Amino acid sequence: MSTHAHGDHHAHQGHGHGHDDHGHGHPEGAHGTFGSYMIGFVLSVILTVIPFWLVMNGTLDKETTTAVILALAVVQILVHMVYFLHMNGRVEGGWSMLAMIFTIIVVVIMFAGSLWVMYHMNHNMMPGMTTPDMSKLP
Repeated sequence: MSTHAHGDHHAHQGHGHGHDDHGHGHPEGAHGTFGSYMIGFVLSVILTVIPFWLVMNGTLDKETTTAVILALAVVQILVHMVYFLHMNGRVEGGWSMLAMIFTIIVVVIMFAGSLWVMYHMNHNMMPGMTTPDMSKLP
């Protein structure tokens, strides 16, 4: 009888409140629940519908609409990283936070570089700035 009780003790320890559940298992928030995925989905839909509505209605001027769309795009990137990729400071000993910071830096560099290239291409390709007249060349 004593061996049976001892076996039950170990069987109970392996489930529920065993040693592995105290910081060595999966941290809370490592995997999303249905509710967290639904929150992320609803936020993503809202963050997509608002810019679409702004562009289709034309209620704001071009510069303000562009600024709002860019701000909501950044927010949507963060929503995807938190709710779908589960990136936060608690997961994997902070490596997810480091990956998030690296991703933000890369996105900012790509965004700034794209704007810089588009601005300079637009500036250099203006209709008034054509190549010299071919008839005047030697």
